[in-house]
Amino acid sequence: MKRGTRLFAAGAALLLAGLAAAASGERIGSVDTAFQWLGRDHDIVVEAYDDPRVQGVTCYLSRARVGGIKGTLGLAEDRAEASISCRQVGPVGFAQPLKQQEQVFSERISLVFKRLRVVRMVDEKRNALVYLTYSDKLIDGSPQNSVTAVAIDPATPIPLKK
Repeated sequence: MKRGTRLFAAGAALLLAGLAAAASGERIGSVDTAFQWLGRDHDIVVEAYDDPRVQGVTCYLSRARVGGIKGTLGLAEDRAEASISCRQVGPVGFAQPLKQQEQVFSERISLVFKRLRVVRMVDEKRNALVYLTYSDKLIDGSPQNSVTAVAIDPATPIPLKK
């Protein structure tokens, strides 16, 4: 094997290993939606993501994942659909003021160009945290989205960065 070919193969293997190890939420469970002869089945996975800047709030995302050989190897492009539900799971606390709007989580759903994102927005008037999930793609994102809100006790005002 030529040196350039070996370097390319080694680089591709490292890229795939790095992509497979990308950060993701804590897996809660999944259900199969279609059997695949080779590789894993198509499924819907449910994952929990703790908001890193708001103690006591966890978001649960469900999303479809493509199976088969491409899905097993991380080469398939997952659908742009996801659902989100965020809940208060403990006492709410803020280590530092929050931005009015900021991305909280992001995870790839295709090899390179497509990401699933979760954005937190602060609804000052109602003392609530609003979470929006959507996907984007380098050229053409999807308008499909899901939104949820966590009402915070009025005795605990949400600190905002000014």
